[in-house]
Amino acid sequence: MAVTDADQVRNDVVEAALGKLDLDTKARLLAGQDMWSLPAVPEIGLKSLVMSDGPIGVRGVRWTADDPSIALPSPTALAAAWDPGLARRAGRLLAQEARRKGVHVLLAPTVNLHRSPLGGRHFECYSEDPHLTGAVGGGYVNGVQDGGVGTTVKHFVGNDAETERFTVDSVIAPRPLRELYLAPFEAIVANAHPWGIMTAYNRVNGVTMTENTHLVNEVLRAEWGFDGYNVSDWMAARSTTGDILGGMDVAMPGPATVYGAPLADAVRAGEVPESAVDEAVRNVLRLAARVGVLEGAPAVVGEVPAAIDGQALAREIAARGFVLVRNEPVSGGRPALPLDASAGRTVALIGAAARDARVLGGGSATVFPERIISPLDGLVATLQGSSTAALTFTVGADPSDELVPADKGFELRAVCRDASGAVLGEGSLPTGQVQWIGDDLPAGVTYETMVSIEVTGSFVPRESGEHAFGTRGLGAFALSLGGERVWEGVQPMGDEADPFEAFFGAPNERARITLAQDEAVEVSLTYQVPDVTTLPLKAIMFSFLHLGPQRPADELIAEAVEAARAADTAVVVVATTERVESEGFDRKDLALPGRQDDLVRAVAAVNPNTVVVVNAGSPVELPWRDEVAAVLLTWFPGQEGGAALADVLLGEAEPGGRLPTTWPARFTDAPVTEVIPAEGRLEYTEGLFIGYRAYEKHGIAPAYPFGHGLGYTDWTYESLEVTSERAKVRVTNTGTRPGRETVQVYLAPLADAVERPASWLAGFASVAAGPGESVDVEIPLPERAFEIWDETARAWRRIGGAYEVRASHSHGDTRLTAALEL
Repeated sequence: MAVTDADQVRNDVVEAALGKLDLDTKARLLAGQDMWSLPAVPEIGLKSLVMSDGPIGVRGVRWTADDPSIALPSPTALAAAWDPGLARRAGRLLAQEARRKGVHVLLAPTVNLHRSPLGGRHFECYSEDPHLTGAVGGGYVNGVQDGGVGTTVKHFVGNDAETERFTVDSVIAPRPLRELYLAPFEAIVANAHPWGIMTAYNRVNGVTMTENTHLVNEVLRAEWGFDGYNVSDWMAARSTTGDILGGMDVAMPGPATVYGAPLADAVRAGEVPESAVDEAVRNVLRLAARVGVLEGAPAVVGEVPAAIDGQALAREIAARGFVLVRNEPVSGGRPALPLDASAGRTVALIGAAARDARVLGGGSATVFPERIISPLDGLVATLQGSSTAALTFTVGADPSDELVPADKGFELRAVCRDASGAVLGEGSLPTGQVQWIGDDLPAGVTYETMVSIEVTGSFVPRESGEHAFGTRGLGAFALSLGGERVWEGVQPMGDEADPFEAFFGAPNERARITLAQDEAVEVSLTYQVPDVTTLPLKAIMFSFLHLGPQRPADELIAEAVEAARAADTAVVVVATTERVESEGFDRKDLALPGRQDDLVRAVAAVNPNTVVVVNAGSPVELPWRDEVAAVLLTWFPGQEGGAALADVLLGEAEPGGRLPTTWPARFTDAPVTEVIPAEGRLEYTEGLFIGYRAYEKHGIAPAYPFGHGLGYTDWTYESLEVTSERAKVRVTNTGTRPGRETVQVYLAPLADAVERPASWLAGFASVAAGPGESVDVEIPLPERAFEIWDETARAWRRIGGAYEVRASHSHGDTRLTAALEL
């Protein structure tokens, strides 16, 4: 990247500032001052630099509903749009949110690959394909940094599963490491110039990533030219000398880390050269200069982009990411979608997730949006009070019969008290979930003075009957309902290896009480706060749980069947839960929880015009997929998901998504299912063959191939011209309405002299056209698409010979081919 005059000014200011710092100040600057920030150094004009989680929404330094955040669809949904330009717009919105919350750096995007569909954090990553991941991630980085906010591309590298993630050794051969797992990071460094990288918890080939001088100093910095700051994942830093010599600049969270005083002591003891500390500080000061918190250094962005309507963009991204994988003709020969919502038509909406949608994944990516539009909300707003179709709703089958954090009908606050019982401070809770990490505490509250937290408020039941209440988390609790103490006790630690696993682990029922619909009852859960003041990462994590009256599953399904039988169209929403998909643990299978499969089959048996909406961030088995008229994948669709769903179902918007990951027919078909380490090692024995590469190698037909997705119009591929540098494709919209097509170009070597996949994605482009309109699109073919990592030469090597270039609608649907000889 060419050095500009502004770059030179920033570098000069950085060097001048660095020269004024003593060893202790430099070491302290690298340690972090608290959970989310680095210390200010007034003597050099350095303000405190603030970081925040932010893949789909900016958390801010306090995780609180009192400061809500725009919640975009999950990263899998953003990747499903196959549009780096849209990702860039998403990044600009998040930069706008970051500036509003006083955040300088987002800890995102997550560009680890979908190595296995069992990966618990699958929903927070983009794709199984490194090219698509790098392109979408690059768009996101460019967008955030367009707004003057830094990014931290994570988790570098090999952090592709959650089990034993703090210690696991990911054993990856050099070729797949380079060609798959490092590739998105390399592409983003080259094309988007990120200002930060986060090194992961895990080891790679025996070396802890925060100490991995080969991958950080030799590959990331020396080979790729990365000049940003390198921060540890939170609590990943373990060795003062190992980390600083391994190229890790900042150890988070502070202030008690392996840096600070221990680092200064290591320099004085001759264990670490001060030049290594200087280089780390230089990287931090360069970041501060770029975001505008170093006096005298011009920020990279002087004038921020125009304001963006967050709700509108969240709605657009959701629809653009929805993937219509099936859309069969129904009565009259027209496809099931978009719905015929003319006057007199009836729609039966079915499924607990239609009323209480899951719009976000679990873990550190979670934020509190100002509002959430469920599918029921969206369809009611569109259909109610108009002359169009009538809508009914039935639960049908709940994906979970377990207690979940108190939500609908609850109005809760968290009240913090000291040892005398005096109130220190309080904050609102949108659910019964308390997840305070670092400085998330309400104003006036400290870990040193807080002795108890009372989650208190009222509950107005939606249904009459027996309601269950409970807890999740470790420690001593006391539960009161209607002013009466109904339970108190202690929950001990189990065998959980990860704090998030403990937090999202098994709920514990504590009491049952019969309540009447719409009659309010006082609720209170008091938690005795343990002493966390000596812990390096201070956190309070527990939940007040609830489960409404449980009717027999067969009865609920029968009720849904009758509603479906009486309707022209049945729309069934099925979903995963936070106990299935979340940070902190991996999945055990791909089955939908509860009786949801039974529900779909029962509804489809009485209504041939059944549309199934799948509310999941990752692949799930769809054993009934050939028995229904349409299947629409909505991922975790963000706060405006229900409005976007109404747009798509009723034809106001086209489902624009294409699969960013292969959807297996059944769990046993997934080529890579091993995510559990053996004696601390997770062997990537599949080598180059993950995702569609593996399905093709093993001759396994997936339910839906990588890149698959249907719109509301038809496309004809007219012509394909290729050179070694680009493919030119002409497509024509042969349908009756405007639409968008994602043109995908794959390379397939003929008579290959080296081991490679049978084909791989080399490029793509999204085009829009009206009915009858033709569009020409040129898609660059990067040099890397024709190269392999030569393990002997330790270098990239171009592979000549004959290739078939495929212009495709999906990996499984090639429309045109052309020969290419290198």
